[in-house]
Amino acid sequence: MSSLKHQILFLMLGSLVVLATCLIFILGLHLKHRAVDAAIVKAKSDLATCMEIIHLKNPGPWQVKDGQLYKGQNQISHRTELVDHLSELTGDTVTLFLGDTRVATTVRSVNGQRAIGTKVSDAVAETVLKNGQTYLGEANVVGELYQTAYEPIRDINGDIIGIFYVGISKSYAQAFIVNSLILLTIFGLGVTLIVALVTWFFIQKFVINPLHEITLGTRDVATGHATEKVDVTGPREIGELAVAFNQMVERLEDIADEMSKVSMPRDSHMDIESSDVIKLEEPEIIPQELPKQNFNFSQRGLPKGLNLLTLRQIISFVCEKNEPVSAENVAEGVNLTRVTVRRYLEFLEQYGALTTDLKYGTVGRPVKLFQPVHNLNIKDIE
Repeated sequence: MSSLKHQILFLMLGSLVVLATCLIFILGLHLKHRAVDAAIVKAKSDLATCMEIIHLKNPGPWQVKDGQLYKGQNQISHRTELVDHLSELTGDTVTLFLGDTRVATTVRSVNGQRAIGTKVSDAVAETVLKNGQTYLGEANVVGELYQTAYEPIRDINGDIIGIFYVGISKSYAQAFIVNSLILLTIFGLGVTLIVALVTWFFIQKFVINPLHEITLGTRDVATGHATEKVDVTGPREIGELAVAFNQMVERLEDIADEMSKVSMPRDSHMDIESSDVIKLEEPEIIPQELPKQNFNFSQRGLPKGLNLLTLRQIISFVCEKNEPVSAENVAEGVNLTRVTVRRYLEFLEQYGALTTDLKYGTVGRPVKLFQPVHNLNIKDIE
């Protein structure tokens, strides 16, 4: 099973991804409607602007002569200069109809030719030619969907003789939506990355590291080593756990003291009572250095608080590294606290089983590095 920090980070990132996906989806729908509305507003505005330009450039009424559409004295049918000019100004497709038939247009058919002679859709013809109303909305223009505006063209008598059209391709709205979503996605990824880094730092410093210290201290107690109280900072729950651990350590120390008093030999009490001079049991003196050719240890020969199994574990780790290691490296490798590991390393250094060197950095105190002597063998630890 993955570690706690990975599970928390995965849960947090998963929630952010789901939230971001939902927001992008909702915003995409909103942008789609906004883009359609914007396109319709633009088409309506361009329709009025273009019609005003037509009136200024071609004064006079709309009329039909010899089956051709005229504006004043200027023929409009089959003349592309006017519609091309309006298309360049607005960026729209522009068409003039005589009745329901295109007579001047920038719209092109599938073969690339101007769609002269093609018909307007039935829905537009119904609204504009029959009912005399302006049509705003989506329409099929020669097989392609556009956001369009159609306006009836009336002659001097008010009769409807044609249609004026401007249209904005659906690709305009789609490009607007896609560009907006891309920007939103980039922004969302940036925010997610920042949140992930901040969360990782918080979890590592205020949750994982304190729990790791408490775990190592608990492991020391479980393996029979004396340990120091932990001093960690973190959320309230972590602090309560640290307080409970420290209370356990205090209680175990009290129990150990009580047991040592109870197990004191009876004849020692008799000697203390019968003698005016109290003789204290001299501590076992550990030789400063043993011959480097013999590193045989036994549990009886180890100082109080050290055990042979842990000693073998530490020696095995140091020998496998084949490079100088610090007390912190060893503590991480054997899952014990640095305080406990340092006691073993100093004991082995005192006996000549390890050599040390100081590594100086640019700032801070030098780091003490340990490495085994050339003839140290884990098989010699008995």
